[in-house]
This record gives sequence, structure tokens and C-alpha cells, in this order.
Amino acid sequence: MRLLWRPTRNAEGVRRVGGGRVTRRDVYHLMLTMPWGWFFGVQAVAYLIFNAAFALLYLAAPGSVANAKPGSFADAFFFSVQTMATIGFGVMAPATLYANVMVTIEALLGMASFAVAAGLIFARFSQPTARVLFSRVAVVTPFNGVPTLMFRCANERRNQIFEAQVHADFARQEVSAEGMALRRSYELELARDRNPQFSLSWAVMHPIDAESPLYGIDPDLLAGQEASIVVTLTGTDETLSQIVFARTAYRADEILWGRKFVDILSETEDGSTLVDYRRFHDTVESAG
Repeated sequence: MRLLWRPTRNAEGVRRVGGGRVTRRDVYHLMLTMPWGWFFGVQAVAYLIFNAAFALLYLAAPGSVANAKPGSFADAFFFSVQTMATIGFGVMAPATLYANVMVTIEALLGMASFAVAAGLIFARFSQPTARVLFSRVAVVTPFNGVPTLMFRCANERRNQIFEAQVHADFARQEVSAEGMALRRSYELELARDRNPQFSLSWAVMHPIDAESPLYGIDPDLLAGQEASIVVTLTGTDETLSQIVFARTAYRADEILWGRKFVDILSETEDGSTLVDYRRFHDTVESAG
């Protein structure tokens, strides 16, 4: 069994061709990860095919459904719908042993399919997800006299993510001494990679010192190496009590040199902290 639908985009916009197709062993994962529109579309098509198949089985034995028009596919189809959903309006009913056997089989399969559909919907709704906002760009700006790669993230929910951790990798194309082209990844050491209570905004910084993989690299070299900064954030959602994660990536053209983020934190007259997300992605020219 092979399915035609599969996601067209993967991490970092990579398109894959020639890989293995989705098989029946992947159906559960596929139903959990496909977009909601596709999910309900597949459910609707399966529902129609199921009832159409049983309608044909009822039509295969004329007279099996009482009060149905002879040879009427519509009557047989709607009788199947009533049977599958255990509605039973009382207008049409099984009239023969064959019809009663079909009704028994359809009722059993109908209950099983509804249970599967309900389980899938519950699993999709209950999946722990984070609403973490990442800045659209990263910047390279002086901080304490050291060029520093910086990006921002914020928790968009009105709760906290406990023990949040950020991991950043620098990925680029390289060519070995033998001429083999490969993509390598280097971990970036962050000034602070852990936030015990992530509730507001978090400026993540990587000092570009002599130990940094970014040391001595300029914007043109980054673009030539097809470089990117891959960021992942994990933590425990205090409401769900489950681990959540978020990720983003910054391409070379999304890393701004000589810029810095504007300040979005301020204090109101009553002493409360104000976070202005309207300027979350804004940058200005750095002084250094």
C-alpha cells in the first residue's frame, strides 16, 4: 500500500526526490503530521468511499433494504450512512439475512473507524507544542568589545517554560582535501544557553572570538559557503508539564552585520514590565 500524499518541504526548505514512499507503516505518523486541511480531507474521502462500498454491496442483492427504491444508489448510500453512524431513522431497514449480515459488519467497522478517527484527532490536539517567537533575523554587533552573533526569542504564551535550553549550530558547505563536497556543522558556544524560567524575551548571544567557528568570516564568505545558523529550543511547559521544542534557522542573508536589536523591554508607571512585541524584529545600526 502506497500513499500519494507526502510533505513537499522539509527542514530548512530542503526538497527530497528519489526517497522511499510512505507505506502503511507510516500512516499513523503521516496522519499526525499532515496539515489540518489534508487531515479532514482524507477523513472525508475515506468516509465517502466506505459508505459507497457498502452501498454497492447492498445493491448487489436487490430487495435487501426495505423501503428503498429499487436500484437506487442514493438510498443504499444513505442507508449505509445511517447504519455506520448507528442513527437508524426507521424509514429503511434490512429486509434479508444478507442485509443483516452486511449491517452487522458495517456497524462493527464503523465503530472501529470512528474510534480511530477520534483517537487521531485527540492525538493531534494533545501534542505538546510551544509558541516560541524567534526574531526574523540575527545580527552581528559588538558586545563588551567582542563581535557577537545575537538573535532573540520570546514565549508567546502567558505561561513559563521551565529549564529552557537553546542550542545553536553553524552549518556550511566544505570541500575536503580529496575534493569531496560535504556539509559540516559546528556547535556554537553561547554566552547563556539555559533559562530556568523562560517567560518574556531572551537575547541569545555567541561571542565571535578566536575559538568561534565564525571567527574571521565575513558576509560574502558566509554566502559563498551557503552557511546557516540552526537554532533549537527545548524546555518543559508549566501548563502541559511536558517537554516542548521549537526551531528556526538563519541563512547568510538573514544575518545582519553592524546592526543591533532595538530594546523592547520597559517599565510602566505602576512598576510592571512592558514587552513591546511590535518592535521584536526591528534593528538599528550599531555604534561599534
